Amino acid sequence: MLLNVILIIVGIALVLWGADRLTDGASALARRMSVPEMVIGLTIVAAGTSAPELFVSLVSALKGTPDLAVGNVVGSNIMNTLVIVGVTAMVTPIAIARQTVAKDMPFTVLASVLLAVLVMDDFHSLSLWGNTLGRFDGVVLLIGFAAFMYYTFSVARQGAVAAAEPVDAAVSAESVEAAVGDATAASAVRQQSVWVSLAYVVLGLACLIAGSNLFVDSASAVAASLGVSESVIGLTIVAGGTSLPELATSVVAARKGQSAMAIGNVIGSNVFNILMILGLTAAVCPMQIGGITLVDLSMMVVSMLLLWLFSFTKLTVARWEGAVLTALYLAYLGWLLWNV
Repeated sequence: MLLNVILIIVGIALVLWGADRLTDGASALARRMSVPEMVIGLTIVAAGTSAPELFVSLVSALKGTPDLAVGNVVGSNIMNTLVIVGVTAMVTPIAIARQTVAKDMPFTVLASVLLAVLVMDDFHSLSLWGNTLGRFDGVVLLIGFAAFMYYTFSVARQGAVAAAEPVDAAVSAESVEAAVGDATAASAVRQQSVWVSLAYVVLGLACLIAGSNLFVDSASAVAASLGVSESVIGLTIVAGGTSLPELATSVVAARKGQSAMAIGNVIGSNVFNILMILGLTAAVCPMQIGGITLVDLSMMVVSMLLLWLFSFTKLTVARWEGAVLTALYLAYLGWLLWNV
């Protein structure tokens, strides 16, 4: 047991470090080829910092543990909305751009509802046991992701992203990593040689693959030894581990007085997790749902709806609203553990 716990921690560290190296190397290569910063943020940086969820979900599905894959995404989205926004708002009230409330948040809600609809092939109880997320469902999700990216690039082309509104959806969740990163480190990345950049990319991918395999195997072993379902492990431990980049980004942004970035972080990350990660995973390896329940999917949708509702109040998420979001997550976590 102790060894598996240590291996889980090592796996998380490898995945997060690998994602960081992959992002640095790919971003440096893109800058050398004069690729615009916006495109880098929307593609390379976004893919790099979401690589933990992508690799863990894909490896989980390929290894025959789909509940870890789906639980990872559902749990990450719940944690992003309730914990990341909640904690950030308690640190500093979050100001939100009007367009984010009017256009971007509804897109995230629709993505959550779409996933719930696709998963519920045959609904008879709170359990979704036996339902599938097949290749057709994966293609539908990927089409939704393409639509989101088209919308994002359209906004960027029209110049809708202004310095006064840094939380627009066009600034993808993961692109804020560059905005709040260390300036000296960023300068070093831009100046590094092509070979160093390529080495970062290769090393990052290797760590992602190795870390994901180690993480999934160890988490599955812990679940089996404790008698805890893989779905609960996916919704909690795995989701928490792969959400660390988003959590760190939002906390740092809040401490720097840029707490509004947390909303863009959550929106972009949630959409990317559902449409791209689960879409690609299902298209490659159809998944049969086991322990994920209607309560889990409902919590994912309700948490985003609640954040959307709070955002209407003076275009701000206040401290008390952040406390409500955090308390709701603790209640959900308690429900999961009660039903183990």
